[in-house]
Amino acid sequence: MHIATQGSGPALVLIHGWAMHSGLFAPLTQLLAPRFTVHLVDLPGHGRSRDEAVLSLDRVVAELAEAIPAGAIWAGWSLGGLIAMAAAQAHPERIGGLAAIASSPRFVSAPDWPFGVERAVFERFAHGLETDFQPTVERFLALETLGSPDAGAQLRALRAQVFAYGPPALPALQQGLVLLEDCDLRAAVAALPMPSAWIAGRRDRLVPHAALRWAADAAPGGRYLEVASGHMPFLADADAVAAALAALRPADAD
Repeated sequence: MHIATQGSGPALVLIHGWAMHSGLFAPLTQLLAPRFTVHLVDLPGHGRSRDEAVLSLDRVVAELAEAIPAGAIWAGWSLGGLIAMAAAQAHPERIGGLAAIASSPRFVSAPDWPFGVERAVFERFAHGLETDFQPTVERFLALETLGSPDAGAQLRALRAQVFAYGPPALPALQQGLVLLEDCDLRAAVAALPMPSAWIAGRRDRLVPHAALRWAADAAPGGRYLEVASGHMPFLADADAVAAALAALRPADAD
């Protein structure tokens, strides 16, 4: 995986969502780099890691745990948040803080989980990838921008960015959808030993803010932040998201 590094200070890793790459975090990185050494990950099959198309949750977690300094804050958006949660479960001794940005411990709804989307939504996207690749990715981007005050501008920017390093690898996109469909980390959230922040978009049409409110209540010492946005709070209010991440910084790091 390609991991770029900016800034100085305690380590913080940012993990992007499905079909995107770390360049999306540029506004947030500018705010964080004066206080953190920011590690920007391009997941397999995405961005500058397009040649590595195997997106296995266990493999990604293991490789990142080895590459990222111990004690780092792990922050992930959407699919990236799921990866950060899995890392916190597998390697709690290496993670100093966890931040889930518009990310749920279970993306798919269930009888005991009303805060997810129907599995059929992911199945439709999976079918679309096989039959009509680029329009399917763009439809997902449109869904991500719904609810944002400047949805049109955000969608145009995402369309320009998503293929900046070439199209994401189809196998990685398919594997990413499977992860979103199948993972259930609710039990792991309740056992988190590190401080955590759960950052929600009030008008998010993919991950309801109630899912992050639940996680913040379930996680020992969890903190909840709600931003007036859709699925990308870090674009709508980068200052608030950066402050929430900085609040996870160890007190003796200053």
